[in-house]
Amino acid sequence: MKSCLIALLVVSPFFLSANAADEDYSPGPDSMVKEGVPRGKVTQHRWVSEIFPGTERDYWVYVPAQYDGKTPASLLVCQDGGGFVRENGLFRAPTVLDNLIHAGQISVTVGVFINPGVVPPAKKGQQPRKNRSFEYDTLSDQYARFLLEEILPEIGKGLNITDDPEKRIICGNSSGGICAFTVAWERPDAFGKVISHIGSFTNIRGGHVYPAMIRKTEPKPIRVFLQDGENDLDNLHGNWPVANQQMAAALKYAGYEYELVMGTGKHSGRHGGAIFPDTLRWMWSESKTDRETAEAP
Repeated sequence: MKSCLIALLVVSPFFLSANAADEDYSPGPDSMVKEGVPRGKVTQHRWVSEIFPGTERDYWVYVPAQYDGKTPASLLVCQDGGGFVRENGLFRAPTVLDNLIHAGQISVTVGVFINPGVVPPAKKGQQPRKNRSFEYDTLSDQYARFLLEEILPEIGKGLNITDDPEKRIICGNSSGGICAFTVAWERPDAFGKVISHIGSFTNIRGGHVYPAMIRKTEPKPIRVFLQDGENDLDNLHGNWPVANQQMAAALKYAGYEYELVMGTGKHSGRHGGAIFPDTLRWMWSESKTDRETAEAP
């Protein structure tokens, strides 16, 4: 189950020594624009939500060059979307998708990158009210409903996207990471794969209960990738490295297919961004269920 990324810890230059500092993690070749690789198209949109009343947000849609509209595309949804689509950012998701799709290492995938909502100021000169923690850290189905009842139906008006949860990834960093897990936990029929970088499985809004819930709940059909750093946060809400290791232990106990990659980084996206291509490859690799089906007489 865990051999894929364990091997990467040995051979990949993105996984550095125990003495590496957070700033030593950097994007690798698969995060760089490559000559001869077709580039997908990214469009920016604005959304006013009803499920989160009074909020507005930007979101971006990436459509790969290989998308033909006939075959349903796989789906990647990322919280804090502006950070994932930034050309010279830590994740450079459109470029990573370009490279991996062109290489045949992942399926043709539409990317949806969504910022958290803000409530516009009531008066000129005031700052908007950020709704991020409420949307991301709350343990409920509200954010899942926002995706499934508002954003994805809007995108689905013009794109042919699969309904198969095995081909749909939900991803995020920090509070966006626990949000990604919550969406799949609440709606495994809609998202079967989770990527959480430096996930806030701590007591910001009760997220510290997940390890106990995982242990005491019938396993759900989701595959989970966790990443954190040993120098991540330790504050009044909890200890991030400990919380992520507790999540991994609970997932192991309950029989989930999962990975935990621990590095030396702080509370940033540098490590997660550096290994993002490898993470996507693992996410789209053959699952335990696929292997068991193939091996059945």
